[in-house]
Amino acid sequence: MAVAAAETRVFLEVRRRLQSALLILGGPDEGGMHLDISITPTSLLVRTPDGCTEIRLPAGVRLVPSSCGGLQYISGDGLHLRLRVQAESSPQPISVFNQSLQAQECCTFYCQSCGEVTIKDRKLLRVLPLPSENWSALVGEWCCHPDPFANRPLHPRENDCFIGDSFFLVNLKSDLEQEPKANTKVICKRCKVTLGETMSSETTKFYMTEVIIRPSEGSFPNIPRSQFLQSVIAQCLVELSSARSTFRFTIQGQDSKVYILLWVLNSDSLVIQPLRSSNCSRKFPLLESSLEAGSGSAWNAIKVLYQPCIKSRNKELASSWEGDISVHPLTLPSATCLELLLILSRNNASLPLSLRQMNSFQVAFLKM
Repeated sequence: MAVAAAETRVFLEVRRRLQSALLILGGPDEGGMHLDISITPTSLLVRTPDGCTEIRLPAGVRLVPSSCGGLQYISGDGLHLRLRVQAESSPQPISVFNQSLQAQECCTFYCQSCGEVTIKDRKLLRVLPLPSENWSALVGEWCCHPDPFANRPLHPRENDCFIGDSFFLVNLKSDLEQEPKANTKVICKRCKVTLGETMSSETTKFYMTEVIIRPSEGSFPNIPRSQFLQSVIAQCLVELSSARSTFRFTIQGQDSKVYILLWVLNSDSLVIQPLRSSNCSRKFPLLESSLEAGSGSAWNAIKVLYQPCIKSRNKELASSWEGDISVHPLTLPSATCLELLLILSRNNASLPLSLRQMNSFQVAFLKM
């Protein structure tokens, strides 16, 4: 197969559940040079006079070369074709609820941004998930007598950790030199990032996007911020979508201001988007650091639609979503909401033109 292109951009999305793949080879509208494409069950090879790029598929994913179909050229976007794949089901993501916290072990809480220790050697005797945020409104449907939990908020004891949708609740009474006021921000002493907020004189909320919790005998894992934030948000969305059949979310700050409207489309995508090199290079499906310049990789991702709501954009739509009980709010520090919006925008800009929008929403992939 040969087409004309002066600069080749390769994009491959594999849908594990649908057992299908979309391949896009981008190039200029006119002129260019010869491009040869070779497809085998385990790899894709793109050759030009300047060099070649080879994509090797990860274990458990195989293309069916004879199934190539739907071939079309979209001006300004590139050559599109679809293939069948033989793919194992998506690996189950490690739950953010359980990946770091195990009862009976000593843990250390770190600021994810700089590694500053926030809580050291805390022995957790109970690690429990919190009920949904509107649990108290449902008690009347379960009880035939007055609400026994009225005006009794769920606060952890000294060796407890309660886990919410996007946060941890811990009791810091023994760690504090003086009693803090409720509803005040918890700031990292070193980098001044907002880590959470106090809920009462003893209970503190830490956001999952801001802290890393590890066994005390271990060390601080230096994970790039963008990679960590995407992974935590993606896992939260997958957990909530699966547990509550909720697929629409409002991402809001601590001041309840909505920053992003997010709609989960699917969580079974494998995305491969290597960069072309002047020499023949092999791009292996490793989860490489996003800080490595020129690195191409394959990653499991969730596909989302999103709308930014900053500067009064999409005000009516945001108001409609806020009033819809099927839409679930996720509260994060305001700075993190802006970080997430920047990640989504950059991801959207890296996609082929034809994939960047769906109806009135923008499209992005969040790495798991």
